[in-house]
Amino acid sequence: MTRTAFINARLIDPDTGLDTIGALFVENGKIADLGPRLFNDANPANTEIIDCAGQVLSPGLIDLRVFTGEPGAEHRETLASARASAAAGGVTSFVVMPTTEPVIDDAALVSFIAQRASGAGVRVYPTGALTHGLKGTQMSEIGLLQEAGAIAFTDADRTIASTLIMRRCLAYAANYDALVIAHAEDPALAASGCMNEGAFAARMGLGGIPPAAEAMAVERDMRLVELTGARYHLGQVSCAAALDVIARAKSRGLPVTCAVSAYHLTLNEQDIGEYKTFAKVSPALRTEGDRKAMVEGVRTGIIDAIVSSHDPQAPETKRLPFAQAAYGAVGLETLLPAALTLHHEADMKLADVLKPLTAAPAKILRLSQGRLAKGAHADLVLFDPSAPRKIDPTTFRSHSKNSPFQGRLLQGAVLRTMVAGQTIFQAT
Repeated sequence: MTRTAFINARLIDPDTGLDTIGALFVENGKIADLGPRLFNDANPANTEIIDCAGQVLSPGLIDLRVFTGEPGAEHRETLASARASAAAGGVTSFVVMPTTEPVIDDAALVSFIAQRASGAGVRVYPTGALTHGLKGTQMSEIGLLQEAGAIAFTDADRTIASTLIMRRCLAYAANYDALVIAHAEDPALAASGCMNEGAFAARMGLGGIPPAAEAMAVERDMRLVELTGARYHLGQVSCAAALDVIARAKSRGLPVTCAVSAYHLTLNEQDIGEYKTFAKVSPALRTEGDRKAMVEGVRTGIIDAIVSSHDPQAPETKRLPFAQAAYGAVGLETLLPAALTLHHEADMKLADVLKPLTAAPAKILRLSQGRLAKGAHADLVLFDPSAPRKIDPTTFRSHSKNSPFQGRLLQGAVLRTMVAGQTIFQAT
């Protein structure tokens, strides 16, 4: 059977603003047709009929920031378990960071990741390390890595401290029209901290990381983008001061985009509570004012994408005193319900919430996914945006369970995920 008909669906295409009840036909891995006129025209022979009962059918989510442990730390996460987790979360494509053992700074390792993630299932796009070993001292062979299939270049959760090295990386990337994904946090200012600097950190007795550490690094990078003309994407923005720098850069026409994690949209520093290490992330959770600024950044479009920043950690690295615990949280299976808080609590339209999860990241990566259109890839997610959920990480497909949303009440449940016309997840 090569044909599927979704009927009685609420079709939402953030790319065009489509939001209507209708039907969508899938044939040979592509969208054959869609629209309200097809509502009662979905019963041809050899067709699987899926009655959506009015639930939302949209492009599958595209996640720009996913960490795994393969190769080298498969106990944290394999590519297979990450893909299973992504499918359950409605994510049909994700970008994997190069922080493996060994680091993905060699063309053979880019090919290894691509080969391991081949076959049916969630699409995986490898990145190449911007510097050898993620050490920030020697630029990687961007041209060779790009030729091997690296979709972008990044040192993931590390900032290149040397302005000269960063300038060289951006200039070289510009020659190949390659995308650079940066982490912005001045290493010297952040070195002695483990959470957001402020009164709450002082009461907790923990070292703080000032938001200025992020804003200063972004300001430097914007100057370098202006010098080099490189395509630049800030992997995560977390504070209002850094967002202001991005907004000014965009107003000057610089080729700059940025993303925010789902937990920076929904949580603040107070959610650390009694030293909850599952809420220890990088950049740190900020003030409530910063969180609200992130929501407004998505609303206004200054923030282009919402990411899971899925970073699985083993229990022995998380169940430690807060200052010694590892950074990172899993997020593939909570990305959609966490993002939907913008709809339920911030009164954003569903299409506007879905755009930074679908069409916008596709545009950043120059992918053809992320839209509902005739001839487009049938990478789809069917979900109930209002279904109540109490987050239970023990049910996650991920090998790791370090979720800052543990026990939290959210809304939104994935019913079915499809990639290239094949169902890869279906809720039971």
